Formats: sequence, structure tokens, C-alpha cells
Amino acid sequence: MNPMSQVVICPTITAFDKHEYRAQMERIQPFARRVHIDLMDGVFAPTKSPGLGEVWWPEALVADIHLMYQRPMEQVDKLTKLKPNLVVIHQEASVDHTKFAQAMHASGIKAGLAILSGTPVSTIVNVIQDFDQVLVFSGDLGKHGGVANLGLLDKVRQLRDQYPQIDIAWDGGISDRNAKQLAEAGVDVLNVGGFIQKADDPAGNYGILARLTG
Repeated sequence: MNPMSQVVICPTITAFDKHEYRAQMERIQPFARRVHIDLMDGVFAPTKSPGLGEVWWPEALVADIHLMYQRPMEQVDKLTKLKPNLVVIHQEASVDHTKFAQAMHASGIKAGLAILSGTPVSTIVNVIQDFDQVLVFSGDLGKHGGVANLGLLDKVRQLRDQYPQIDIAWDGGISDRNAKQLAEAGVDVLNVGGFIQKADDPAGNYGILARLTG
């Protein structure tokens, strides 16, 4: 589905208090078109972020929420009030995945399904048709600056071959060293953390990735 010209560079927000959240959002606001907001419950992920009641984004940005929660169904009402573009939950979470996706779709929100590095694609075959995106997770839960495990590209190729219309995202360790390889393997959305947020020139690094994958 994804000619490289359609690859989306999506800076991430991974913050542990509301002040850090604002700083990260303001850092990427001048150049980003879409943002990937990591939210952690301190249970599924070892760290904890601001809660859904403290989440915001500039009106001009398309916002995706990556909900690293053990029980995401308990957050449906708050999520539907926020009206993000997409909500990603984990295959490994304690939830009826189909019911969650249906709840998002009923409010006009896309639903995504993330799989950790040790989770095979075969575990999602019964529910993948209910989701708009599959996120291949290669990072450390709730942290910026993970390492991209390029061995997981086998999952990307498998997903692309078996589900050619599905939107495929990658999260973890994206940089100028691997962005082109990820795009060429079939990734549609590159959720980029440390390479942008920790850069001396965040906009410059965003531009580098856009050129590599455009």
C-alpha cells in the first residue's frame, strides 16, 4: 500500500509530567503535522505519564494516542471526548480488542493494534480486520531513545504481504541510519522519539527523515 512518498514522519511525546509534556509538544509544534502521544499507566508500562485529563495538542496537529495501559477499555469515555485521529492499544493488554475497536469507530476514531517485539503476527490474525493500523513496537515501553531491532522487519513484510491494505507503523529507535530501510520494507508511519526530541535541531532532524523517506 505504501509508496515511500506516503510515509509519515510522526514525532512522539513521551512525558512523565505536564511540564515535560508541554515542552515536548512545543518543541515539535513548529514543523510537525502529526503527533504520536505515548500514555503510560505505570502498570502495563513501567513509567507513568500525565493522564488523559491532561492531554492536549495544538488544533493544527493530527494526534494519535498510543495507550500503553493494561485495561484500555476503562478509558473509552475519556478517549472519545478527546477525539484523536487514532488510538493504539496493545495486543498484550487485558481487553476485548474487537469491542475496543468498535467503540473507537463508533465515535469516528481510528483504532490501532500494537505488538511487542516478542509477540508474533499470528496472535492478531483473529482481530486484525477490526483495526486500521498495526504498530510494530521495537522500543522500550514508556521511554525515548530505544534501539530499532531490524529483525522485526520480518513482521512488517509479513503484514504487508498478508494484509496489503493495513496501515503499518513502527515505534522504537528510528533515526537517519534506518528510516529509509524501514520505509522500503513497507512501514507507512514512522513514530520518532529521541532522534527528534533529543536533537539540538529537532526541525532539522525531522527534515532529514522526510528527505530519506520521501
